[in-house]
Amino acid sequence: MKRYTYSTLAGCVKNFSGKKVLVIGDLLLDQYIWGDVSRISPEAPVPVVWVKKEDYMPGGACNVANNIASLGADVSLVGVVGNDPYGVLLKDKLKERKIGINGIIEDRDRPTSQKTRVIAHHQQVVRIDRERIDVVKNSVIRKMIDHVRKNIDNVDGVIIEDYGKGVITPELLRAVVPLARRKGKIVAVDPKENHFLYYKGVSVITPNHHEAAKAVGFPLNDMNDISKAGTMLLKKLKTENILITLGEKGMMLFEKDKKPRRIPTLAQEVFDVSGAGDTVIGTYTLAMTAGCSSMMASHIANCAAGIVVGKVGAAVVSVNELLARLKTETGEAAS
Repeated sequence: MKRYTYSTLAGCVKNFSGKKVLVIGDLLLDQYIWGDVSRISPEAPVPVVWVKKEDYMPGGACNVANNIASLGADVSLVGVVGNDPYGVLLKDKLKERKIGINGIIEDRDRPTSQKTRVIAHHQQVVRIDRERIDVVKNSVIRKMIDHVRKNIDNVDGVIIEDYGKGVITPELLRAVVPLARRKGKIVAVDPKENHFLYYKGVSVITPNHHEAAKAVGFPLNDMNDISKAGTMLLKKLKTENILITLGEKGMMLFEKDKKPRRIPTLAQEVFDVSGAGDTVIGTYTLAMTAGCSSMMASHIANCAAGIVVGKVGAAVVSVNELLARLKTETGEAAS
C-alpha cells in the first residue's frame, strides 16, 4: 500500500471545511437505553435491565450526515419522516448538529423509522424496530427529486444511503444519478444487497463483504474471492470504484484498469461496529470532494473507521481525532 505523509493527509482533511454534501436515504431515529443487569427476570429467562439513562441520536442516513458535519463540512438531507413526535424530535436533533433539513419530506401515511437499542455493561441486550419498509409514495419521491434538482448545483457530492426502508427506488435513482453525474458531482452509494442493479454508473459503491457476497452470488472466503467479487461488480455496474469493507481485515479498493489494493485495518480496540460503514462513506466522499485520489480517500476513511469502532453506539469522528490518528499512523510529527 502506498504510504502518505502526514502533511499530505492532513492537508486533505483540512480541505473538508466548506465542502457541501447532499445525503439521500432512509432517515432513522436511534434510541439508546443504557442500564445495568443484575438478575434474570422471574417471568421469563431474560435479563432485567435497570435503566440509568436514555439518548436519542440521528441514525441511518442521518448518521452519515452527522459524520460529515462532525468533520467540518456542510451537509443536508433528503428523505422521509412521519407526521409524528419522533419526526419532530429527529429534525430537532439534526438542527442541533447544523444539518440541513429542507429536503426532508413529511409523509402522513407512514411513521418515522425508529430503532431502540437496550445496552447493558457495554453490550446490546435487545433491539426494537418500529418502521415500515414498503416503497414511499410516488408523490413523495417526486418531491425529493424536485429538491435535488433545485439544489444539485450547490453541492460538491451526493451520497445515496440505502437501508432498504423504501426511500431509495429505481425512479429516484434514474432521476438523481444521471443529473448529478452530468453536473460533475461525486455520487457515492452505501448499498442494500438486493438493490445493486439500481446503482449503475455511480462514482463509488462501498459494500461490506456480506453485501458484496450476496451481490455476486458466492461466498467470500478469502482474498482471492474478494478480488474476484470486486472485479465483477466493477465491470457489471460500470462504476469508477468499488470499496469493499472487510471488518477486522480492513478494506479493498477496486479501480478501473488497476489491480485491487488492500488497506489493512487500523482499529486498536473494537467495541461496536455499528455505524462504521456510515463513517467510511462519509469520510471517503468528503476526501474525494477535497481533491484526494481514491486510494488516499480510502486510507483516510479507514483511519476514521478505526476510530469509531472503538466507541459504543453509532459514533462520529472529529477533525482533531482524525488528524491525531493520521499522525500516529504515519509516525510523523504534526506541522
